[in-house]
Amino acid sequence: MAVQDFSGGNYRFIPAVFQYSGGVAAVPGYEIRRVRFRRPVPLAEGFSRIERTIKQAGRPLTSFCACELRSPAPFTEEGFVAFNKIYVVTLQKWGIFDGAVNPVARSNVCPAIDPPSEPSLHAFSFTVPSTDSTPTFVIAGCAEATEGNANFAARIVRRGETGADAMREKARVVLDEQQRRLGVFGLTWEDTTATQVYTVQNIHPFMGDEIVRRGAARSGLTWHFNRPPVQGLEYEMDCRCVNWESVIT
Repeated sequence: MAVQDFSGGNYRFIPAVFQYSGGVAAVPGYEIRRVRFRRPVPLAEGFSRIERTIKQAGRPLTSFCACELRSPAPFTEEGFVAFNKIYVVTLQKWGIFDGAVNPVARSNVCPAIDPPSEPSLHAFSFTVPSTDSTPTFVIAGCAEATEGNANFAARIVRRGETGADAMREKARVVLDEQQRRLGVFGLTWEDTTATQVYTVQNIHPFMGDEIVRRGAARSGLTWHFNRPPVQGLEYEMDCRCVNWESVIT
């Protein structure tokens, strides 16, 4: 899939679906910065804080390029679509989402313990001018649902199974897709500075062979005891390269 430019944000993106892109990468002369909230902030308040942070950095709201959400529990497929229609309203107001194409990369997962009471923002990224030539990027989260025309449930790999073999197969599908998206930008796992995994299942039986050996944990692996956002999914990952990260209250 061809990468597209989002000139208003100074980044490129992998086109995907209306709610998010497959990933973003800063164009030359810019880099991506990541900011994490100390605790997840409800969506409306979180967007307000993001707007303030980006403007204080002297950047346009169109520089917003990625976010990480936390939701109370996995959605039904219909509920997920309904939520996304609400989520994109702000992006449309900011001049990012045009009603059809959404350049913003995203992960949306559900803490199994102490979840937020409503959909909330955990972290976000935006572009800033930079003289550093290191490629910076965020690859959006993906879970073990393959592409195709079949209904969503039918596309979930080893749906309903959580044994060691099933989880290995799910992880391999997700890792392959993350690797494919990196390749679209001409990147590899060696270019990453962070990899995150989201599951409540046991990853140890395949962590060495499937994750570490292929280089996906070259900067370590952050394991969030979270579920993917749609019922029936068990395993999600994302990765990134940023030179600058901060935590705000």
